[in-house]
Amino acid sequence: MRSQLAISSSGLTPLQSLIAKRWQPSWICASCRPHHSERRYITTKSGKPYYITTPIFYVNAAPHIGHMYTMVLADVMKRWQVLKNRPAVLCTGTDEHGLKIQQAAVKADRDPQSFCDSGAEVFKQLALRANISFDYFVRTTDQSHKEAVEYAWTVLEERGYIFRSKHEGWYSISDEAFYPDSAVHIILDPRTGHKKMVSKETNNEVQWSSESNYHFRLSAFRDRLLEFYEANPEWITPAHRMRDVVAAVEEGLQDLSISRPYDRLKWAIRVPTDSSQSIYVWLDALLNYASKAGYPWPPGSKHQNWWPADVHVIGKDIVRFHCIYWPAFLMALDLPLPKRIMTHAHWTMENQKMSKSIGNVVNPFWAVDRFGVDTMRFFLIHHGGLEDDSNYDNAHIVGRYQTDLQFRLGNLASRLMNNKMHDMRIGVERYGGNPEILEQDCKECQIEMPKNLKEHNRVNWQMTKYRKMLLALPHAVDDHMRKMEPNKAVQLLMTTTYAANAFLQNQAPWDIFKTLTQGSNEDDAELLKRRLHCTMFLMAETLRLVGIMLQPFMPEKSGILLDMLLVEKDQRSFKDAQLCGDRKYGRTASPDKAGLLFPALANVT
Repeated sequence: MRSQLAISSSGLTPLQSLIAKRWQPSWICASCRPHHSERRYITTKSGKPYYITTPIFYVNAAPHIGHMYTMVLADVMKRWQVLKNRPAVLCTGTDEHGLKIQQAAVKADRDPQSFCDSGAEVFKQLALRANISFDYFVRTTDQSHKEAVEYAWTVLEERGYIFRSKHEGWYSISDEAFYPDSAVHIILDPRTGHKKMVSKETNNEVQWSSESNYHFRLSAFRDRLLEFYEANPEWITPAHRMRDVVAAVEEGLQDLSISRPYDRLKWAIRVPTDSSQSIYVWLDALLNYASKAGYPWPPGSKHQNWWPADVHVIGKDIVRFHCIYWPAFLMALDLPLPKRIMTHAHWTMENQKMSKSIGNVVNPFWAVDRFGVDTMRFFLIHHGGLEDDSNYDNAHIVGRYQTDLQFRLGNLASRLMNNKMHDMRIGVERYGGNPEILEQDCKECQIEMPKNLKEHNRVNWQMTKYRKMLLALPHAVDDHMRKMEPNKAVQLLMTTTYAANAFLQNQAPWDIFKTLTQGSNEDDAELLKRRLHCTMFLMAETLRLVGIMLQPFMPEKSGILLDMLLVEKDQRSFKDAQLCGDRKYGRTASPDKAGLLFPALANVT
């Protein structure tokens, strides 16, 4: 059956009243709604899957490197959960309504729907090229999403959270938002030399606007929001953005304009109870997170789906919408709030914010073509800023590739697997599944030194210290991921490979091998063999542990590394990433090359 809420025509012109009588919303109650093929309900024995989202991206212009960064961040967080054997769902997509889309379509001489179809396909292709393991690609022009937005509007209106009033304020077309006087200021445009009024938060131009539209009683949620923030102090990361949000809400909240006149904004979802108005694009867009999770849920199934989201990954420029407006909408709808909000900073070019108008944006497709998808994923996570902006430079990508991937991780793999002096299987068979034997051998080899080795190799034999470092590594990396710090997690993995190369150089197993081949007394030979096997096993374990935990960051290259080590496919989860945790892997000694993990980059001059 159709919605039974009456259409109010008070305050409308006769023509508007006639339109209102003829127009009907598309929302249908849950019991009469047909099942949409794109929706799935995923449940597990232990409860709902881990649900993570990217923001939905505006299709008014082509994607840039910042969009790819957001996608990769979310993908890494999802893949980490999968690595820990937890079912996970990642949703990304496109925001396709609003004045910016309407204007961009006119400028492109396209009808809005075909314009959005093309834009959505480009973003989907970017997700595929970046190896994003998304499960769903939401579009706000999807019929199921439109129905969910209309339904949410009727609920909010029925509960008294929506009222009609005249609104005056500074409006930004770029941000699709009104700003109070305190949130705008005059600047001098360096390109034109003219003064203009802009938003302090986004630096986008605003214009004075006065119109009659619908408002959401945002001011009524000040205390509830503050109580929620206090009860969930780690809800927003990094911490300083949580403090900023709390401070903003403490200053007081103004009621939020949530509709625009239809005669000005036609490319939008219509207000279901008033055809003269279009729904504010941010109310429409934010609801995608719930609509793709099945909202509005049929009776009795509310808690048998993905909601609430475990993590929303967003850029710092949309914190206010996600951390103030969105939780207030959810409170008004009586829905659970997302568990965490992970925010990140922006990418700059020559320390200047990337801007399409300036022309200093980076095409992510070109970057992937030039450097490879795993190299770009690694660079964006390692070098990207969560707290502060990061500068994008091709030289930085090349430097990071050479320093971390070629000379550290790649070099360690080459030194370990392309040698004739050691059979990896010997160490794995002795220590795999036997951490107590490894501990004992490390102690003995560290204390007793064969007298016939070179003097410089008889100091700093920190085997026990290195073993303890590997023992603690998985927990340390997982702790960074729990804290929403994937950059620190991957940096720790790279620091470990640096320490491994230094440790290997210090242990000089090639000297041990040479001493053994030249002959030594029986006691020394036994100790030397143990030292050789112990050293090389610690190196093999470093590669195995790092390879397993790098899978969310560099899916292809980490898979190649684990293949080189002959780690079986069912031995690559996080539970396997423990010292001495695998008894089956390992290459036999061979003069044949095991392969080059990170070859020299081509065309990087």
